[in-house]
Amino acid sequence: MNLSNALMLVLLLGTTQTLAGALGTLMMFATVVLVYGVCMAPLRSRLNGSSALLASLLLAATLTSCVEIFTQRFYLPWHQNFGLYAGLIALQCVVLEQHGFFRQTRIERLKLCGLFSTLMLVLAVMRELLGHGSLGRGLSEHWQGLVLFSEGLHLVTLVPGAFIVLGLLLAARQAWTRSNSIPKETHRP
Repeated sequence: MNLSNALMLVLLLGTTQTLAGALGTLMMFATVVLVYGVCMAPLRSRLNGSSALLASLLLAATLTSCVEIFTQRFYLPWHQNFGLYAGLIALQCVVLEQHGFFRQTRIERLKLCGLFSTLMLVLAVMRELLGHGSLGRGLSEHWQGLVLFSEGLHLVTLVPGAFIVLGLLLAARQAWTRSNSIPKETHRP
């Protein structure tokens, strides 16, 4: 596992306690990465080496700080729970820049972002359902979410529980792809 995947794992496990947390993180991540990619594009050809790294770091930190101030102002409850992970978004932009993510085609970038977003939302839904017994808690002040059962398994709301759920999702994916790739036996006389 390389550094960029490890940083994504921290965001994935840390912000998926609830669907609201995952959606907020995805919106913040998408905003920062999109604006970062647009602003850094004209600088890539003009800068190299340490100057490109410094410009990348300053731009990512500035954009993340601006979005973080916005969330503090308008979405304070979300920011109190998940604002700790905002700095990782800036660091993730720099790591993605260094690994050539922004030099890939738009389709490849969208595919990777879509896979990450899907995994984050699926993990958030599973953790909230299994951990709290409800879905959509925290999406609105006036709505307490769709309550399916009164109590959930508290372990799933913690980071070790997130590892367990992620492991189960990966095992299910592997079992699914393996069963589709095994050729069907035919009995011929």
